[in-house]
Amino acid sequence: MGSSLWTVCLIFASLTSAAVCANPRKPVDVKFGRNYVPTWAFDHIKYFNDGSDIQLHLDKYTGTGFQSKGSYLFGHFSMNIKMVPGDSAGTVTAFYLSSQNAEHDEIDFEFLGNRTGQPYILQTNVFTGGKGDREQRIYLWFDPTKDYHRYSILWNLYQIVFFVDDVPIRVFKNSKDLGVKFPFDQPMKIYNSLWNADDWATRGGLEKTDWSKLHS
Repeated sequence: MGSSLWTVCLIFASLTSAAVCANPRKPVDVKFGRNYVPTWAFDHIKYFNDGSDIQLHLDKYTGTGFQSKGSYLFGHFSMNIKMVPGDSAGTVTAFYLSSQNAEHDEIDFEFLGNRTGQPYILQTNVFTGGKGDREQRIYLWFDPTKDYHRYSILWNLYQIVFFVDDVPIRVFKNSKDLGVKFPFDQPMKIYNSLWNADDWATRGGLEKTDWSKLHS
């Protein structure tokens, strides 16, 4: 592995619960090793503050990621994340929930990198029964590379709410009575990953990852 890397920093603050209430309790800090395990490229994860903080590293060979040890049916899930700085075009950082089968359910935060000076795009999506196509994109009202910000998913029987710093940015309601599928019966794991996706992530794949601008 080279010495030059793109880096995403995370602080774990995740409260998971089977409750379906609309008003979740305040998240509590959780160390990485207690609830999470790496999924690939173990040497691209660096640990700090006794495992409360980690960094995910991306180089031209591989990214990395991790998942929760447990699976959860409903809950409130949060991570404090500081994004890849500088020229991040082609990179994707994802914080999401997913079940583990072919017709899976999934709830996504995806952060799409961009050229230096241009804002990150935050994409949210909801999959039910293996089908997504519910993407929504926004520009964040701050620079997510300058400091940690809290990204949260509230998932209960009635709705899915995406939060940024406790501000709701999207609500996906349970409208099964109208024929709209809703994830309600498949437990999901928590995932986070950083990888190169320059075939689609930035301007539909027109902007490629510039490996000459890796951060040492």
